[in-house]
Amino acid sequence: MKAINPRTGEADCEIAPLDASAVQAEATRLRAAQPAWAALAPEERSAILHLWAEAVVAHRQPLLEALTLDTGRRRISEIEVDGLPGTIRRWADLAPRLIAQHSRDNQPSAHPTVRNSTRLVPYPLFGAIAPWNFPIVLSTIDAIPALAAGCAALVKPSEVTPRFIAPLMETVAKVPELAAVLSFIEGDATTGQALVDAVDYVCFTGSVATGRKVAEAAARAFIPANLELGGKDPMIVLASADPVQAANLALRASIVATGQACQSIERIYVARTIYQPFLDALVEAAQKVRLNYPDIAMGDIGPFIFGPQGAKVQAQIDEAVAMGAKVLTGGSVETLGGGQYLRPTVIADAAADMGVVRDETFGPVLPVIAFDDVEDAIQQANDSVYGLSAAVIAATAEEAESVAVRLEAGAVSINDGSMTSMVWDAENSSFKLSGMGPSRMGESGLLRFFRLQALIRQTGAPLPLAAYAEDAPR
Repeated sequence: MKAINPRTGEADCEIAPLDASAVQAEATRLRAAQPAWAALAPEERSAILHLWAEAVVAHRQPLLEALTLDTGRRRISEIEVDGLPGTIRRWADLAPRLIAQHSRDNQPSAHPTVRNSTRLVPYPLFGAIAPWNFPIVLSTIDAIPALAAGCAALVKPSEVTPRFIAPLMETVAKVPELAAVLSFIEGDATTGQALVDAVDYVCFTGSVATGRKVAEAAARAFIPANLELGGKDPMIVLASADPVQAANLALRASIVATGQACQSIERIYVARTIYQPFLDALVEAAQKVRLNYPDIAMGDIGPFIFGPQGAKVQAQIDEAVAMGAKVLTGGSVETLGGGQYLRPTVIADAAADMGVVRDETFGPVLPVIAFDDVEDAIQQANDSVYGLSAAVIAATAEEAESVAVRLEAGAVSINDGSMTSMVWDAENSSFKLSGMGPSRMGESGLLRFFRLQALIRQTGAPLPLAAYAEDAPR
């Protein structure tokens, strides 16, 4: 199976997807090593994870080169690679404290002679199916805390961006104790289906359509499924906001990573009193954005990682124009050097029935809609099957928050946008079709990988059968 270089359009990478029997064999290997891994003290697992972080630092260059080829962008690839050791160390340091905090020993009960203890028992084998937009981050965001909890981990990154797998596995191989319980495998959809059948807990990040299939397969296997799916994140800009500052913020929150992020702002509702100055500032800023072509070391945004995504985005733009919307910047996907690029596309006069407002776009497209009444803006923002995240901009945080609490979204950035890409300690849930399961942020990011086992100790005389007799004394 070949992978396409997003900058050249050439099939310059080949992988061998694992079939069901190979996935099962790898799962069996990991399961065999997991009891010894779980038996380690949390501090011992922490020390091993720190060794992995050191190995990642030592292998920075090959990881970065592979990820840059996978994604067609350099700066965000650097952020992903350089952020991985910090994420490993963060969970390695947090896990011992959280495990101790949530393990209860010899606690009193409502029954005078009974004492309780609660054990955190990790799921034996965790599995993840990751997408192509942030290959390293989303292949490791769940696996690292699962490992810290004592699980073994089997991860299938996207077949669209497989080049980083080999150098990442080289870092794992440098830590034999970790290599026994962690594996990143090459594969396609069939491999992913086999993974769900082979694990005890599955995390999936991707589309709603595929997420439904994962959830159904997990339900048949009777295992937990943690899903983070699509988004159509709204931003509400209130009348008190500075229109120029808000426009620059909206642009960044919409087009970073070419808009190929679940937390990208994909629809913008602006108070009519500042609509025109906001729109003018947005157009001016958008026109200054540079593509990282032909020099990957220059520019602001890169190509579509998955080439066919460009056609989907173009179809949304064309439909909006046909329905009366106006494209003020960008608007046409360009083929440059074999890659698919789109300049920031600001769309005015957008309407709720347009796909560019209703459906996930996953590209640098900014539909802007004026509102006269805040209640109407809230209603429009909530009129979506998605509820991943949102943003509110106002003169004060207090004013913004009064609107934020009424939005049907798991995380709301106040006087900023797309903050969930930067803040990983704020627990949040995915609303509506944007997902299901515990938060991958905050403490539950670790605690979700444990089952709770109660040890109930009777310290007195157990009740005799006579205590349940119909004529027993009351």
